[in-house]
Amino acid sequence: MSAWYRWDGADLIVEVRVQPRAGRDAFGEVQDGRLRVRLGAPPVDGQANARLCALLGDAFGVPKSAVMLLAGDHSREKRLRIRAPRRLPDGVTADDSVNRTVN
Repeated sequence: MSAWYRWDGADLIVEVRVQPRAGRDAFGEVQDGRLRVRLGAPPVDGQANARLCALLGDAFGVPKSAVMLLAGDHSREKRLRIRAPRRLPDGVTADDSVNRTVN
């Protein structure tokens, strides 16, 4: 298991470091126990947080409403909960102790 995510039952808890106002939205490498995420949105009025939730929702096959910001609302380092992800991107493995369907 990688240090940037952990399973909590059927939910996935992820640790990210965000770079707002990037040229485009993209996932980067894992560094210091966090997945680096570049976002084109500015860190103004929650725009970057909303874009991050939408981007993670797309990557994990869930609606953006299933992605909840747990910590780091005004920080570059954030912790998020992804409720029952339907798809796992490269680098994320299913926890064998949890019964669920992952496409």
